[in-house]
Amino acid sequence: MTHSFLATCPAGVGVYLAQELEGLGAQQIVERPVGVSFEGGVGLGYRACLWSRMANRIILQLGAAPASSGDELYEATRGIDWTAHLGANGSLLVDFAGRSADIRNAQFGAQRIKDAIVDQFREKGLGRPSVDLKQPDVRVSARLSKGRLILGIDLSGESLHRRGYRLDGGVAPLRENIAAAALWAAGWPERSQRGEALLDPMCGSATLLLEGALMALDRAPGLSRQRFGFHGWVGYDEDQWRAVRSDAEERAVAVPANQLEIRGYDGDMQAVRRCQDNIGRLGLEDIVRIRCKDLAMVSRPTHRDLSRGVLVTNPPWGERMGQRDALPHLYNALGERMSEEFDNWLAVVLTSELSLGKALGLRANKRHRFHNGRLDLHCLQFQLGAENRFRTLQQEAERGSEGQSTVPRVLSQGGQMVANRLRKNLKRLTPWLRREDVTCYRVYDADIPEYAAAIDVYEGRLHIAEYAAPKEIPEQKAAERFAQLVEGAREVFEVGAAGEIAVKQRLRQKGRDQYQRLETTRERIVVREGRVKALVNLHDYLDTGLFLDHRPLRAWLGRDASGGHFLNLFSYTGVATLHAALGGATTSTSIDSSATYLEWFKANLALNGLSDRQHRGVRADVRDWLSEETRTYDLIMVDPPSFSNSKGQADFDVQRDHFSLLELAMARLSDGGVLYFSTNHRKFVLDPAVQQTWQVQDVTQGSIPEDFSRNHRIHACWRLTHG
Repeated sequence: MTHSFLATCPAGVGVYLAQELEGLGAQQIVERPVGVSFEGGVGLGYRACLWSRMANRIILQLGAAPASSGDELYEATRGIDWTAHLGANGSLLVDFAGRSADIRNAQFGAQRIKDAIVDQFREKGLGRPSVDLKQPDVRVSARLSKGRLILGIDLSGESLHRRGYRLDGGVAPLRENIAAAALWAAGWPERSQRGEALLDPMCGSATLLLEGALMALDRAPGLSRQRFGFHGWVGYDEDQWRAVRSDAEERAVAVPANQLEIRGYDGDMQAVRRCQDNIGRLGLEDIVRIRCKDLAMVSRPTHRDLSRGVLVTNPPWGERMGQRDALPHLYNALGERMSEEFDNWLAVVLTSELSLGKALGLRANKRHRFHNGRLDLHCLQFQLGAENRFRTLQQEAERGSEGQSTVPRVLSQGGQMVANRLRKNLKRLTPWLRREDVTCYRVYDADIPEYAAAIDVYEGRLHIAEYAAPKEIPEQKAAERFAQLVEGAREVFEVGAAGEIAVKQRLRQKGRDQYQRLETTRERIVVREGRVKALVNLHDYLDTGLFLDHRPLRAWLGRDASGGHFLNLFSYTGVATLHAALGGATTSTSIDSSATYLEWFKANLALNGLSDRQHRGVRADVRDWLSEETRTYDLIMVDPPSFSNSKGQADFDVQRDHFSLLELAMARLSDGGVLYFSTNHRKFVLDPAVQQTWQVQDVTQGSIPEDFSRNHRIHACWRLTHG
């Protein structure tokens, strides 16, 4: 019998986990935001629990159903026959994740699901299951996402990244499955079979070395685990499990010590002792060798020919080392050692701070990012050799024209003030950014009145737009403050290379001015918003091609568009249309008077694999087009400019003209359809006639995302229907 599974994993690991699962025999493999889904028999589920080096949990998927309230959670849960999974008088634990407008904490969601399961047993006249927080017979996985409840059985039990060999990982330890992913990305399993060495010059608790050893020895990481979550499951097949485990035991044959070269060094004797304890728990004393040695003394093993190998390390960084000023020098010394002693080797360095990676003085050939607990880790790969020579910190500083200096900058008082505020904002926003998977966001909006600008992040690149200073502020003073703001932003985001930062003075634009180029770089980069890809231009125009404050509204359009016909008025670059199209809109029509934006829209369509026949763009004055259109649409978005006096078109004032515009648009809305009307006019007042004519709901509060929560006047938004 074929089952559906979900292997959860840290962000960034999914691409390698998918490869691993394919090697285990999984079918229908799809990378998801929370992990990797796959299909196979129950034996595959057992193998994944035993063998996966990168998964956190293996979930047997039972079903999904719409749910947004506590009662709907209850009913959706009752739709599954739990007696097929949990024995009468057995024990359970519900792991609940997600939220909705009515479900705001995990404890409430878990309680409702537990109640549904227990009531089902009671109504069938069976023994009542109990809750066990430590070692339940069955661990129920429940995830609420976008109004859907997904239920499953956690076959893992304790998270699979906990191998059992590490009792004390030190400060901010590297998770075992992140270590495995970094080694997998470096091709270590294949390299070890070719006789290459593995070496860590600052090995900490030896996690990287031990994961590398388990890979090289073809030893299942869960082989020493006594119990998995599936052992208490009613569907547990003892014979299949024995066969899976027996196969793993046969593969875990002893490899002669002289066939593997795995070494670690650390200048801290306490760390060395910790390593030796961890190695001893796995019985790998003859395979993994650790010595107390300072970085400056580390060299390539010479007792046999080791011309190639992998140097892998997770050196100290801010979270793990108090003396931050010393860190760039430590990394520079590491880079020098790598360059001098390990020619032709591959080096893999994990760090939470890219500036420290740059301080290595070497050029990274590949970069990847993993989420390790509450921190992001950058995995940098360096192919060492003649083409990648080391540079000192001073040499790096002298490359100022490239903007790549890694010398810690001494900020001005104003720059430091801005930097402090940015760090505070990032601390507040980071949990939300990770939870919602947002990569383009506003991080600063004139938070400090003297430094009046908006700072937006587009997947690591900065867009800084200055607001026009009051007339009483001298031009020189305004320029100094703006320079300090840019200085603080560069420091916090560690940018400086050409293309990584766009700086603009934000002046009020009128009429055709809003379409004029500021520069002519023509550089468009691809960013993502959910499953939508969009092209943005950070340099050439005042706006970038993506209005960040409309992110929730675009998500609503993607949710509401399924099976319908979508109309996007004043469509700009058409990102809202992309959401509707990928959300299932049968057709769409996007209207804008700008040829530039319609060309941009067509490029966005192609980027997302959407046909411009099914999703057409029309260059026209919106009011003229509406006056002539006869079709009706199921979903309409109206997001007009505040003012427009474009050549060849009638002047438009959103305050004055919005009722007549909405009359035209609502005439094109089908019965049962929805129109969203949004405006960025700060002093806008909705005409009372609008509410007297149609059913109107003010949805402004829900339409303002977390990164704009300090500025509730950024826009206003209403939902209109015929009633």
